[in-house]
Order: sequence, then structure tokens, then C-alpha cells
Amino acid sequence: MAEEKICSEITGTVWKIEMGVGDTVAEDDVIMILESMKMEIPVLSPCAGTIRELLVDEGNAIAEDQVVAIVDI
Repeated sequence: MAEEKICSEITGTVWKIEMGVGDTVAEDDVIMILESMKMEIPVLSPCAGTIRELLVDEGNAIAEDQVVAIVDI
């Protein structure tokens, strides 16, 4: 099965996780919300599929381009 790695576009903190492992996502669904400099930035699914793995937890500090989730497509 093919996979899509979803990366953070910013350095920040995981503020809220909206989807869980096994959830079905459509393209542009919000998987999680990051916080950086008091701004909320959504992490969107680039494709339709099923979330295989979430690699971060709420409250984790993350770096730009860090893989935060994997979606099976």
C-alpha cells in the first residue's frame, strides 16, 4: 500500500489533534492544528486515505519539515 508522509510547514507546538489512527480523511481535511507565535495553523491532508500513524502528541514541540503523520493512500 502506498503512503503519504505529512510534514509540518512551521516550527511550533502541536496544539490540537483532530483525527486519530484509523480515521478516513479526504483531501484538505484538518488532521491537527499547530500553534506558533499565537497563531493557529492547520495541518491538512494532501490526499484522501486512512491515517496509519500519528508521530506527535498534543503539546509536542515540532520543527519545520518534521513528519507528523502518515496516511495510507
